[in-house]
Amino acid sequence: MKADQKQIVRLLKTARGQLDGILKMVEDDRYCVDISNQIMATDAILRKANKEILRAHMKCCVKDALQTGQEDKKIDELIDMIDKMK
Repeated sequence: MKADQKQIVRLLKTARGQLDGILKMVEDDRYCVDISNQIMATDAILRKANKEILRAHMKCCVKDALQTGQEDKKIDELIDMIDKMK
């Protein structure tokens, strides 16, 4: 993985902590809107981590593939990832 590992680990640990908090909120029968807001915040962190990983992938792996004539496989991978994001 070419992304900044420390940043990705920090984001994922933050998301994990938020998930633990959300579980506690559900167990404590907290207000639905508060739970939903926390779920959306966690989703935003996971999306940010994914965006950084994909950005690094494009800057390194895809760039290398373009320079070595291996671009079709990498482009297909990116198209598959974009399809999954819908």
